[in-house]
Amino acid sequence: MHDGQTHDKKELNSVSEAEKLKQDIYHNIRFNLGLDPEEMNRYECYMGLAYSVKDRLISQWIKTQKACKDTLSKRVFYLSLEFLPGRFLKNYLISLGIEDLAENVLNNLGFDLDSLEEEEWDPGLGNGGLGRLASCYMDSIASLRLPGYGYGIHYDFGTFYQILENGYQKERSDNWMRKGNPWEIIRFENVYKIKFYGRSEPYTDIHGNSRSRWVDTRDVMARACDIMVPGIGDDFVTNMRLWTATSSRNLDLEFFNRGDYMGAVEAKVITESISKVLYPSDEKEAGRELRLKQQYFFVCATLQDIITQYQRDHQSFDGFSSWAAIQLNDTHPSIAIPELMRLFVDEHGLIWDKAWAICEKTFAYTNHTVLPEAIETWPVALLSRLLPRHLEIIYEINKRFIDYLKTQCPDEPELISKLSIIQEGDVQKIRMAHLAIAGCHSVNGVAALHSKILKTSLFKDFNRIYPGKIKNITNGITPRRWLYQSNPGLSKLITSVIGPDWISDLSLLKKLVPLAEDAAFQSQWQKVKLANKKRLTRYALRKTGLGINPDTLFDIHAKRMHEYKRQLLNILHIIHLYNCMNKDEDTDDIRRSFFFAGKAAPAYFLAKLIIKLITSVSQAINQNPETRGKLSITFLPNYCISQAEKLIPAADVSEQISTAGLEASGTGNMKFALNGALTLGTLDGANVEIMEEVGKENIFIFGLKADEIVEKRQSGYNPRQYYESNSELKEAIDMIDSGYFSPGEPQLFKPLIMSLLDQGDYYFVLADFADYVNAQRKVAQTYSDKKLWTKMSILNTANMGKFSSDRSVMEYADNIWDLSPLLE
Repeated sequence: MHDGQTHDKKELNSVSEAEKLKQDIYHNIRFNLGLDPEEMNRYECYMGLAYSVKDRLISQWIKTQKACKDTLSKRVFYLSLEFLPGRFLKNYLISLGIEDLAENVLNNLGFDLDSLEEEEWDPGLGNGGLGRLASCYMDSIASLRLPGYGYGIHYDFGTFYQILENGYQKERSDNWMRKGNPWEIIRFENVYKIKFYGRSEPYTDIHGNSRSRWVDTRDVMARACDIMVPGIGDDFVTNMRLWTATSSRNLDLEFFNRGDYMGAVEAKVITESISKVLYPSDEKEAGRELRLKQQYFFVCATLQDIITQYQRDHQSFDGFSSWAAIQLNDTHPSIAIPELMRLFVDEHGLIWDKAWAICEKTFAYTNHTVLPEAIETWPVALLSRLLPRHLEIIYEINKRFIDYLKTQCPDEPELISKLSIIQEGDVQKIRMAHLAIAGCHSVNGVAALHSKILKTSLFKDFNRIYPGKIKNITNGITPRRWLYQSNPGLSKLITSVIGPDWISDLSLLKKLVPLAEDAAFQSQWQKVKLANKKRLTRYALRKTGLGINPDTLFDIHAKRMHEYKRQLLNILHIIHLYNCMNKDEDTDDIRRSFFFAGKAAPAYFLAKLIIKLITSVSQAINQNPETRGKLSITFLPNYCISQAEKLIPAADVSEQISTAGLEASGTGNMKFALNGALTLGTLDGANVEIMEEVGKENIFIFGLKADEIVEKRQSGYNPRQYYESNSELKEAIDMIDSGYFSPGEPQLFKPLIMSLLDQGDYYFVLADFADYVNAQRKVAQTYSDKKLWTKMSILNTANMGKFSSDRSVMEYADNIWDLSPLLE
């Protein structure tokens, strides 16, 4: 065939594909929405396109599931209480390779893809880093063609929608489903009974064996809902399966017929509250009970679903652990261990030892925190009431674990109380992390430093008893979402010089290294960054009404609001800059725009007060003529994935300043560095490994190290010494304390000052202040040299290949799951 004929054929195919997509949009508007496509508005066009894209994904999903079934391949089930996938539309279009096609079709219909995407609400299925990591891993599981599925809860409402009222965080319901969700497939045939309450009843079976059954329960039904997760560039599509709680009885007619209409539906409403809200407040007993209900609800449904799939092709459970790997994403799903034991022993008649051997080989646990308050425990009394049979099973697991301890360490009786799954005290509690370690064949941390802390501190005795069980797999992020999709300008520039293969092999970014000092390439890099800054300023103007100069240094601190994340350290430095400018002192003549974004837990008083302090300082600075044009602060409300996709590509400086030894890994640090931001951070979490990859000369490190923090705690840390000896720090704190930023309420920020000066400054804000100020000075000096800054920015992106979630997931597959990709 001649070249001209080939070109004509390709063009014809493109036209026919465009026409088919257009007709599919029209068809779905007419027959799924029941509307006239000739009069479509933007939302209706979005829905028509969404259904058209989903149709293409479903066809590929069916092929993938058939291939998995035909090969009887081992598969992984990834259990996570939250997922944070972000908007689906562009992700799906990119995965299918039809983004440009869709853009052209939409343009011909009078719409554009970016504005259409704004019709999609961020799915409220997760809260922060834990959920986003789970979604990155699902993306990589699909892209690597690994047989794997995510399991979680289909929340009707996300954690909350954050607004600011007079600078205070206010929580509103995150009704992300208010217009429906075109991407989900409700599986009415996949419904399972979930039991709560009742009692455990011993009995003797027909073979004379002593057994137990769970009776007099209150039952809930779990209904499956699937959301597709496609790979990149081929036809592999897997899914997340999310569970919705439904009542076993829709309406109590006896109540209804008596005229008690509220009573008739009360049971239904109470039942369905299980999947209503992500992380209900646990301040009160009812909230704590609901959280435990959520955890058990989703693992019980998941394990029944997994066993149902397994039994279609297997007659016994002998091969279960060779067919299924179950990954517990933190301790939230660890109630799955006694639940699988219950199903094996009580429902399927396995003897204890055989059931336990299968469980141990099947489960693996990822730890995500070293914060004591985040290590999950549940009161024994609560389990006794809500899950009585599981408490019996946990006691039996613990008895056998203690017997094992006695044989392994006969001369160390103190280990029993330290490592027991049951924590004794005024209130007996179940230590869920201890349960997970005892019941899993593998435990992993999520960064080299974090895993070292697990082995040498938090779980050091477990590490001695189970040598080799605790491993490290450093977290990763998907380059498809966090560079290719969210930063199209930079992606096109990178592809223009090294080709497109980096999208599925991030290590290929190393090819950018020789271009780091190339003047022409640097110029293009700077243009992309400026364009991303302008996009963010337009977004910020729309969200806050504040105009921001894009020709300033963008310093961005975007993450969950928590004292250990040290937004307070950042704002103290900004106050210091403000004072220098008011005194006309040298501040390196660098104009800076500081951005904050992040939610505080509704009951976390000090974190919410830090938000109020940030907004109050922002108001004072932004209204001061002495600092206007030189210094600004913007707090962007309701931080979410779609907002992060605008913040991250625009950043010059990435604030990763947590107290050393407290951040397990972090993935925001990876996303910012991948997009060319320079990290200003402590040697905490994955910052350590980022420094190793990008080089010490291309990152700004400050502050006490993790071992120095421990040493200071033990020797006696006195924050007032730092306050008294540093005039710049004292001035900033005194301004806050005096009511300078809260003239109507001079005592407003007193609790923050007390936490720093009178309550020990637990997170070492004052100890790290001087070094942080010096690091910020180095940032300013470096930024003034555009060539040097751009070179460092390019080298950050070029050296981030290690932090792909593809690498992380393959390490899980090779070292924990024993899982192989399906052949194409």
